Amino acid sequence: MSDIIQLLPDSVANQIAAGEVVQRPSSAVKELIENAIDAGADKIQLIVKDAGKALLQVIDNGCGMSGTDARMSFERHATSKIKKAEDLFAIRTMGFRGEAMASIAAIAQVELKTRRHEDELGTQIFIEGSEVIKQEPCSAVAGTSICVKNLFYNIPARRNFLKSNPVEMRHIIDEFQRVALAHPAIFFTLHHDGQEVYHLPATSLKQRIIHLFGNNYNQRLVPVEEDTTIINLRGFVGKPEFAKRTRGEQFFFVNNRFIKDPYLNHAVLTAFEDLLPDDTYPLYVLFIEIDPSKIDINVHPTKTEIKYQDEKAIYAIIRSAVKRSLGRYNITPSLDFDQENSIEHLITPKPFAEIVAPVIAFNPNFNPFAKAERELPFLRETEKSTGGSSNVGYNPKSNSFPNNWDTLYEISQRETAVQQQMHVEETVAVNEQEITKSTDRQFFQIHNRFIMSQIKSGFMLISQQAAHERILYERFLQQLQNHSGVSQQSLFPQSVTLNGADYELLRELLPDIRALGFDIREFGKNTVVVEGIPAELNNVGEHELLERLLEGFKNNLSILKMDKRDNLARSLARNAAIKAGAKLSQEEMNQLTDQLFACQMPNVALNGKPVISTFTLNELLERFEK
Repeated sequence: MSDIIQLLPDSVANQIAAGEVVQRPSSAVKELIENAIDAGADKIQLIVKDAGKALLQVIDNGCGMSGTDARMSFERHATSKIKKAEDLFAIRTMGFRGEAMASIAAIAQVELKTRRHEDELGTQIFIEGSEVIKQEPCSAVAGTSICVKNLFYNIPARRNFLKSNPVEMRHIIDEFQRVALAHPAIFFTLHHDGQEVYHLPATSLKQRIIHLFGNNYNQRLVPVEEDTTIINLRGFVGKPEFAKRTRGEQFFFVNNRFIKDPYLNHAVLTAFEDLLPDDTYPLYVLFIEIDPSKIDINVHPTKTEIKYQDEKAIYAIIRSAVKRSLGRYNITPSLDFDQENSIEHLITPKPFAEIVAPVIAFNPNFNPFAKAERELPFLRETEKSTGGSSNVGYNPKSNSFPNNWDTLYEISQRETAVQQQMHVEETVAVNEQEITKSTDRQFFQIHNRFIMSQIKSGFMLISQQAAHERILYERFLQQLQNHSGVSQQSLFPQSVTLNGADYELLRELLPDIRALGFDIREFGKNTVVVEGIPAELNNVGEHELLERLLEGFKNNLSILKMDKRDNLARSLARNAAIKAGAKLSQEEMNQLTDQLFACQMPNVALNGKPVISTFTLNELLERFEK
């Protein structure tokens, strides 16, 4: 039998490596930008066409490469970052594996232009599918420009697995945001299909966060800073009241490298304990500086996982630092035992000569037990009802209560009963017309949360919020299928500016959103103009409505992986439904109940729990029978 083990060709090996390193266009963006940062660039441009499927171009003003280095950069495991195995535990650069450029060149058409600052001419290289087509000297600006065209052109199956352009663009924006956050001192720009998406000048970390996520984040940030012998921690966390129901604004950086670590994320959430509503996640952008010899980043090709020597100590430091910052900036109640000393300088004592002793005047004939001047009206009434007895109350001489002390309670009880009766009569008078409209059914609202109605076998309770969510969900779903949404035109159109990722998501959902009754048109950079909203939502602001809609959509997408239209209808229904605590009239309760029982699934809420609970007469009797 002949030998069967053989070496794979470089082109095949590179394609295998590309399956791990380059999963989608955003993966190539990450690798190219990190190479530009390692080259010492302070200005980086990212140009994208067709969500990266047609073109990805990164231009930097870094150190550039010689002709030999430019050619070697496309070889497997060729790198300038490390030279021996020990260097893996002293890594300060973004890349070090030497796989990215070879993997990208194996699955795309690549054009590289580069020139060192000290050279007069640069180098131009064309590569297709790991094969060098041409290499020649050229005129180029100092730095490097690399174009990646037709990604996965020679692997049709992988190209078919790519999502729609808005989805892929959102992934590119996510990677761009992470790199931009980690390096606020670098100038970044992002252009997509000829339109500028981001223009980020070199600035501080706080300003970089505001430029990326919006001006309203200026008031949401709480600084965090802690220096220890194990790690140095700095960054910002968001105030609890601005927490969102979806993940996505949580960023951990270790030595300026973005990582994903559920364990450290739990440390931050624990610091927010008892401050956050259920199922919400705070914003945080935290940077950990640690000795590279105490971590291992060579865990996964994407380099987003790290192993630590002392993981528990890092957990405790992060938790205590975040908790202390929240207390320091009055986000959580705290005791400041130094407060007395801190305000001493605000108190200026008067000279002794200016101090005037207070004069106290009193009436020597005042008798606090003289009831004639102090009798209350209810005591007079009591004397009449008890035949002139004045012993109601406390007697200081006998040091005991009289036998008829409980008449006080009787008087108070009579007054309360009269007031309650008057309130009931007023309520009946106000709602009499509404109640008489439906003589066969009467509804009662309990704690402004539940609707109660009598049925033949007992009574039923309806959750008003869950019922309205079910009604709107089925209505919106039908509107999406029939494109029959009714729009309420705004008197003054409102412009709404979103962050890059949400804007791309809105563009993806725009046809379906318009089918629901929204009248929206694109208006420049990350901005849309809302000229009308669905008629059911005329009491909600346009900006708030769009943010909630997109937030709910992302939350459902991460949890349930549902159909796009179903997700959109579910998100909009939850935002538009009446909430627990809203007071309803008899007519509104009547209408809500009729619409609920006209639904296809009236008994099931959007979260899978029941909308209606029934209680039989036998169940009630069993509770009260001895």
